[in-house]
Amino acid sequence: MGERIDEAKGRSKKAAGDLADDEKLRREGKVDRATSTVKEKIGDVADKVDDVSDKVKDKVGHDRPSRD
Repeated sequence: MGERIDEAKGRSKKAAGDLADDEKLRREGKVDRATSTVKEKIGDVADKVDDVSDKVKDKVGHDRPSRD
């Protein structure tokens, strides 16, 4: 969810920077949008790690011999 806020904030800052001819504000907008992208990618990787972890747990749990 935070990445969506960063994306919107970045677009707003960049647009305001374009209107005001303010290079600092444009750069801040670009940074906010880049932050949004990084957060999204990290979330995607975390989801994939969780999926792999679940698969490994399922595999180990089913193939492990009983210790009775």
